[in-house]
Amino acid sequence: MQEIPKLVAQNQQSAWSPLRHKAFALLWTATLISNIGTWMNDVGSGWLMTELSPSPGMVALVSATTTVPVFLFVLLAGALADRVDKRRYLITVNILLGMVVTLMALVTMWGRMTPQLLLVFTFVVGTGAAFIAPAWQSIVPALVPRETLSPAVALNSLGVNISRAIGPALAGLLITAVGLSAPFFVNAASTIVIVTALILWKPPPAEPSRLPPEPIFGAMLTGFRHALHNDALKATLLRSFAFFSFASAYWALVPLLARGVPGGGATLYGLVLTAIGTGAVTGALVLPSLRVHFGMNGLTAAGTIATALAMALLSLAASRGLAIIAAFIGGLGWIAVLTSLNVSAQMALPNWVRARGLSIALMVFYGCMAAGSTIWGQVAGMTSTRFALLLAAAGLVAAIPLTWHARLGQGQGRDLTPAANWPDPQTEGDPADSADRGPVLITITYEIEPEEAEDFLSAMSDLSGERYRDGAHDWGVYQDAASPRNWIEWFFLPSWAEHLRQHQRHTQHDVQNHTRAQAFHRGMRAPEIRHYLAPRTAETRAAPLAKETAT
Repeated sequence: MQEIPKLVAQNQQSAWSPLRHKAFALLWTATLISNIGTWMNDVGSGWLMTELSPSPGMVALVSATTTVPVFLFVLLAGALADRVDKRRYLITVNILLGMVVTLMALVTMWGRMTPQLLLVFTFVVGTGAAFIAPAWQSIVPALVPRETLSPAVALNSLGVNISRAIGPALAGLLITAVGLSAPFFVNAASTIVIVTALILWKPPPAEPSRLPPEPIFGAMLTGFRHALHNDALKATLLRSFAFFSFASAYWALVPLLARGVPGGGATLYGLVLTAIGTGAVTGALVLPSLRVHFGMNGLTAAGTIATALAMALLSLAASRGLAIIAAFIGGLGWIAVLTSLNVSAQMALPNWVRARGLSIALMVFYGCMAAGSTIWGQVAGMTSTRFALLLAAAGLVAAIPLTWHARLGQGQGRDLTPAANWPDPQTEGDPADSADRGPVLITITYEIEPEEAEDFLSAMSDLSGERYRDGAHDWGVYQDAASPRNWIEWFFLPSWAEHLRQHQRHTQHDVQNHTRAQAFHRGMRAPEIRHYLAPRTAETRAAPLAKETAT
C-alpha cells in the first residue's frame, strides 16, 4: 500500500500552519494550559495514593479509576457530541469538572482524603474527561482547513506533551513546597482558562437540519456499526490495542519506580514525567522528517521499540540519571506512536460520525490503559515492579510482527466529503409525517448477465460495507429464481429519518463502490429503487400514510 506521501510533504511544509488560524491558536493555547493542570492533577493523585496506601495494587488503581469511566462513557459522549452544539456542550462539562476538582482540592487540604475517597474523585474526574474528549477532538476539523488537519492533530499531540513536560515538574515542586492539595487547586483554576477560551470562540452557525435529532442510543449503535465496517479505522484500533495493552504498565508503575530509585521521591517522580514530556516534544519536532524515511507504519514500529527499550531501562535503573534518560526515550517513542494513531483515526472518519468514531478509538485507548494498569499492578504485586515492566516491554516488541498486517493511514487517500448525489426519495404527503416510521426496507433491482454474476457479487460485498457504515443494520443480495438475470439488493434502516440521513452521509469515496457495482447492470433503465415503510404504530396510526414509492 502507498504510504501517504502527501501527508509527509504537508507536515514538512506547514507543521505550524494551523496556528495561523485564530480559533485554533486560541483553543490550542487554552488546552495547553488546561492540560498542564490535568497532568498536575494526575501526579498529585498518584503521589497522594502512595502516601495514603503505598501498595502496588492501590497505586495502579488510581490510573485505572481515571481511565475506566472513559471506556464506559466515551461512546455515549461521542453520540451526544455528534448531535448537540459542541461549544455549549464543552463549556457546560468543563464548568462541572472544575467544581469537582475544587472540592477534591478542599478535601485534601482539610486532611479528609482517604484511599477510597480518592478513587471516587479520580473516577468522577475521569468521567468528565470521557464527556470532553470526543467532542474536543472532533472540533479540530472545524478550526482548520482540511489540508492542515494532519499538522493540527500533530500540534494537539505536541501540546499534550509540552504540558506533560511542564505539569509534572510543577506538581512535584508544589507538592514539596506547598502540599498535596496544590496540584488540584491549579487544575481547578485551569478549567477557568478553557471555559473562557470556549466562550471567546465564535464558530460559524451550523446549518439547521431538516431532520429530527438522532435517538441517542440509536446514534451509539450507528457509530459502532460504522467502526465495525470501516477497515481503515479497524486497522488503527487493532494497532492501538496491541500498543496500549502493554504500554499501560509504563504509566501505572512509574510512581512506584520513582519511589524505589535511590534518592527518589516526589521530585524525581515529577522529573521523570517531565523527561517523558520533553522526549515527546523533541520527538514531535522531528516526526515529519522521520516519517519521510520510515513511513507511518515504520515510524509506529520504531516508536514501539523505543517505548519497550525505555521500559526495560527504567526497570533496571539504579540511579536518578538513568531513570530520567529512560523516561526521555519513552517520550520519544510515545509521541511517535500516539501521533500516528491519532492521524490515522482522524483520516479514516467522515465528519458526520467523527466524534463517535474517535470515541471508539478512545475506548480502546482508555480501556487498554485501565485494564492494563490493573493487570500490571497485580503482576507487580505478585512478582516485582521491575519484572512487570520487563514482561510488558517484551510484549510490546512481540506485538509488532503480529499486527503488522493492520496498516495505518489507509484513509488518507479517500475523499470522505459528502457526495450529495442521491435525490430525495419521494413520499406521499409531508415527509416529516413518516420520519418515525420504521424499520425501513430499501430494495434495488439489477439485471446481471450470468457470466458476470461472481464479479457482481464481489462488487456488492464491497458495497455492503458502505451500507452498514451509513446506518443500515441488515443487508443482503438475492437472485430471482424465475428470472436469474434479476438480482435484488436489500437493506434495513431503523427509520425513515435514518434513511434520509443515509443520503446525507454518502461520500465521494462511496461513489466509487457504487459505480463499480452498477457497471454490471445491463438493464435499459437505471436500477430500480423502492422504499417500504413498516406499518404505523398505534401512536402514529392517525397520521397520513406514506405509500411505497419507486425512484
